[in-house]
Amino acid sequence: MKYIVVLADGMADEPIEAFNGLTPAMAAHKPVMDAMCKQAATGLVHTVPQGFHPGSEIANMNILGYQPSKYFEGRGVLEAAALGIESEPDELVFRCNLVSVEENILINHSAGHISTAEADEIIQTLNSELGSEKIKFYTGTSYRHILVIKGANKNVKCTPPHDHPGKPAHPLFPTAESPDADDTAKLLSELMDKSLKILANHPVNVKRRADGKKCADSIWPWSPGYRPAFPSFKERFGMDSGAVISAVDLIHGIGKLAGLESVFVEGATGLHDTNYEGKAAGALDALQKHPFVFLHVEAMDEAGHEGDYQLKKRVIEDFDSRLLKPLWDGLNKMGEPFTFLLLPDHPTPCNLRTHTMEPVPFFMIKPGLDADSVDSFNEETVKNGSLGEILGENILDMFFK
Repeated sequence: MKYIVVLADGMADEPIEAFNGLTPAMAAHKPVMDAMCKQAATGLVHTVPQGFHPGSEIANMNILGYQPSKYFEGRGVLEAAALGIESEPDELVFRCNLVSVEENILINHSAGHISTAEADEIIQTLNSELGSEKIKFYTGTSYRHILVIKGANKNVKCTPPHDHPGKPAHPLFPTAESPDADDTAKLLSELMDKSLKILANHPVNVKRRADGKKCADSIWPWSPGYRPAFPSFKERFGMDSGAVISAVDLIHGIGKLAGLESVFVEGATGLHDTNYEGKAAGALDALQKHPFVFLHVEAMDEAGHEGDYQLKKRVIEDFDSRLLKPLWDGLNKMGEPFTFLLLPDHPTPCNLRTHTMEPVPFFMIKPGLDADSVDSFNEETVKNGSLGEILGENILDMFFK
């Protein structure tokens, strides 16, 4: 038996006025997804446990069977693991965005989806100007990077930048949640203010500004934590091996800590121009080696954060025709039974441009599991599904049994 989970990051949404009250998934032409849905059992899944922020790190850990209440330390350490950054017990690790800030307004969480090559130049400058034995910056991918501070205190409130586009930046700066974290919060704010001055006339930004692109005006550290200890995926579910395919360091970090192989696909960007076909081929290849594959696609989430509902509809259609079709065809030609799960990790409504806590639709196809009457996959139809509403922490137990 082969097992594959396809995670359509942020695909769930809310009704859009321009779509006559339909969500992007309802408005999109997705014949493959809907045909698969007709062979599946469907339902709603609460991917984010109560009391947690609806971030991708929380939802994906929970879906993969690692309850955040036990294992979550912060998004930064997960992405650091993906990059092979080894942190010491007294080192606090942050996800560190490069963001666009204009006249103290947080304009964009991604510095206009800056390229990794441009970002690396900026990270090197930051290390030169702000780095020390205590403070280190590490280049990640595009706008997503790592900040490590030795001896820092975890009890700081750091706001995810993608949750607050268009809002004043300084009121969102880190704050201490306990007196012993005052120095850490102050240091983080100082680093952010200093980065604004250092990067104002950085050559990368000068060129981007001349080209009409958003700039990497500031760092934005968030989601701090210390290195966690995960049980392996084999210990958790009895799978001998598995693989993770994604363009996002966070997902590879979770996979690495769980003992899963990271598969990187050339041209996989996490955006609307990602290599859908390459990801499908990569998943089919990985299934020749492993019994389990977790295939993550980011494009819909990024479209939601941009508030671009037309783009979100289009990437759902691209996901359907360019990834699901070759993947589904390949699975059916494989000559081996398989179990298939499709779901988002959370909604990213275009009208809100951030994640929400609402349950998301899912469908599951597996030998011995009867299909229900749902014939189109979206947020509303699955409310009539045979699997009802379940908790995200239980979905893989159901999947593997």
